[in-house]
Amino acid sequence: MSDTALVLVSYGGHGLLELPGGERRECKFRRSVGRPLCGDRVHIGQADQASAVVTQILPRDNEFARASPRGQKQPIAANLDQVLIVVAPVPEPSRDLLERYLVAVHSLGIRPLIVLNKVERMVDAALADDSPLLRLEQYRDLGYVVLATSCKGEPGIEALPPALEAQTSILVGQSGVGKSSLANALLPDLELQTGALSRVTGKGTHTTTTTVMYRLPCGGRLIDSPGVWEYGLWEMSQQELSDGFRDFEPFRGNCRFNDCHHASEPGCAIQAAVESGAIREWRYRSYLRLLQQTVG
Repeated sequence: MSDTALVLVSYGGHGLLELPGGERRECKFRRSVGRPLCGDRVHIGQADQASAVVTQILPRDNEFARASPRGQKQPIAANLDQVLIVVAPVPEPSRDLLERYLVAVHSLGIRPLIVLNKVERMVDAALADDSPLLRLEQYRDLGYVVLATSCKGEPGIEALPPALEAQTSILVGQSGVGKSSLANALLPDLELQTGALSRVTGKGTHTTTTTVMYRLPCGGRLIDSPGVWEYGLWEMSQQELSDGFRDFEPFRGNCRFNDCHHASEPGCAIQAAVESGAIREWRYRSYLRLLQQTVG
């Protein structure tokens, strides 16, 4: 037997797959093949009468990653069309959290969308002066899609299904921003879909520690990832970091030095654009902070 399957969840040395006809099968992973990611396309063979085994992980279009505790790149899902970055007034995101997510998504070649959840809490939120939630219109001006949602009232989640239709999307964000509530609202058959997951992970029908793919009623796929308190970037090159700031694009290549870090070098086109107002000062300051944190 040799079939192509989609990895719905990868947990230790085994996982749950979906076959082309929609059938779900538990599967084992071989060390010689490697551990697939949620969203991977794989070839499978028959391990024994009861279970299948992954024989090959097919080439990935892309992968979404975060930093490990040691600052290394740690992929958690593969073959995505878009990343939904969920933020909320409670817990309020830190000053550079949204920039870190956007840099990561751009560097990985995936499309980012910003989702402001718990929008009903914005009315009485005591936000910091440098909160990214006060700059959402400026993110829209930069070309980012920003969607407002609430699981407790208007506007509900009406903006999400059209954006998710026929796409493979992943929900990412801080713990507590309401990703699980959004997933529950988007997936009326969530309990049914997580039934097979519980048998694989042994964690029951709910888990906040495993990345899982679900099938959406609108025809797309939704991956829910564990929340993290503060998303971190792995060590990357200055070019990768700079490429994550799309407002720098018109000015790249115009610096006096080819290896310009856009920090304090003379003849820097990015610094000149900041001084002229073509690049927002707060975006540039965020770039400089991330430059110190991520570039080796």
